[in-house]
Amino acid sequence: MRWHKRILSLLQQQQDKKIALCVDTSTNEVPTDLINNIVKLFEQLKPDTLLVQADFKIRSIAPIKSDTIKYYTHGKSSYTLVLEWAQEEKLDTVFYITDVTGFISDEMDGVDYELFWLVPNNFIPQVPFGKVIKIA
Repeated sequence: MRWHKRILSLLQQQQDKKIALCVDTSTNEVPTDLINNIVKLFEQLKPDTLLVQADFKIRSIAPIKSDTIKYYTHGKSSYTLVLEWAQEEKLDTVFYITDVTGFISDEMDGVDYELFWLVPNNFIPQVPFGKVIKIA
């Protein structure tokens, strides 16, 4: 459970920053209880966090609330739109809950903000940029 302490520490460092928690909603074969608990942690510690739900497109951007996540079953995911949106919004930090099996445009070789991939399974894929935190 090292990841709990790491996320807690990261959230404490984000108190004066503009952040978003993104959830990959491309499949319903995810540990929804774990994801809801992470969302609740963000909701309690950083209530001004934006919750972004996305798969191959951005489904919603709203104030954080754990009981509002809707999952789909198509399995198609692209991170490019969310990462570009975060850039446009001048976010300081993005946390993205995903298995990192989605698409990122070849033209995108980095972002100007902190990016943490929160991976809810035991397989840790390579990421083109950002840092991976295993939350399984």
